[in-house]
Amino acid sequence: MALVTEFRVGMTCGGCSGACTRILSGIAGVDDVACDIEAQQVLVTHSAEVEAETLNEALQKWSAASGKSVELVETRAAGEAGGDATAEA
Repeated sequence: MALVTEFRVGMTCGGCSGACTRILSGIAGVDDVACDIEAQQVLVTHSAEVEAETLNEALQKWSAASGKSVELVETRAAGEAGGDATAEA
């Protein structure tokens, strides 16, 4: 089953979104990374074998280097609408 993990990321430009895409796309099991700079949202589609914490750790390393904020919002089954509840992989 494919999962989607949502992050709120303090991206301010295409360089930020490009860095997030490169970092997350390099993780085995990640199928797609969609960045929305205006909404400061990153949606990562990945296999169930990829833990949200693995994705979060990768973005937190970038956050420490860039000074940009990163917040893990939720993980849900692909195709489900976003909400407040967090579903663990």
